[in-house]
Amino acid sequence: VQLQASGGGLVQAGGSLRLSCTASGRTGSTGWFRQAPGKEREFVAVIKWDGSNTYYADSVKGRFTISIDGAKNTVYLQMSSLKPEDTAVYYCAVRRNSRRSVSAAMYDYWGQGTQVTVSS
Repeated sequence: VQLQASGGGLVQAGGSLRLSCTASGRTGSTGWFRQAPGKEREFVAVIKWDGSNTYYADSVKGRFTISIDGAKNTVYLQMSSLKPEDTAVYYCAVRRNSRRSVSAAMYDYWGQGTQVTVSS
């Protein structure tokens, strides 16, 4: 499975961005992770292939929404009320297993990453 992530950019604090992740094949669950300079990669959100199960990191709950368009095989991460601490490279990842996981080690395929920068 190949993943193509897009949608990153520069935005002011309080603004919004929508990230997209398109998969070339079937997925079990799709997650978003992010990595800021000098920090470990951290879990952001995950969704099951049929959209029936979502889970968020506490740091983004209520501000970010993950969704899926099955017809397009694309997962979206709508990010609102962005903060400077959301600045990071965002990666989408796919797990063949449909059970959600917050551990990066459990994912089988990774996209190339897209930069999100939030200015104060």
